[in-house]
Amino acid sequence: MTYPATPDPVSAAFSGRCPRCGKGELFSGYLAVHARCSECDLDLAFADSGDGPAFFVMSIVGFVAVAFVITLIAVFDVVAGLALLLGMIVTLGLTFALLKPAKGLLIGLQYKNDASEGRLQ
Repeated sequence: MTYPATPDPVSAAFSGRCPRCGKGELFSGYLAVHARCSECDLDLAFADSGDGPAFFVMSIVGFVAVAFVITLIAVFDVVAGLALLLGMIVTLGLTFALLKPAKGLLIGLQYKNDASEGRLQ
């Protein structure tokens, strides 16, 4: 059986699809990865993105949330407690919105680059 060219990892990341065929579901839950692709039977055991997605999302969201809160307080003269509450809402919203695509992106890049765990020979 032949498969079309590997889909773009960015496309696979945002659609949550298999990196080989682009059709099967990558995730079985919010962040849980299926054991195998239902379409092309790709073994997804290689898909271990570790803490990478969380690190990138925390870095991006932390910067945006702090800038948002500082802007609310300094420019719009919002009370600090309200600014912090709004900052927490922005932080949670962005985190939940970005975490799944970030994990899919890293899994897609692992597949494209044939990345695996380091080993000594």
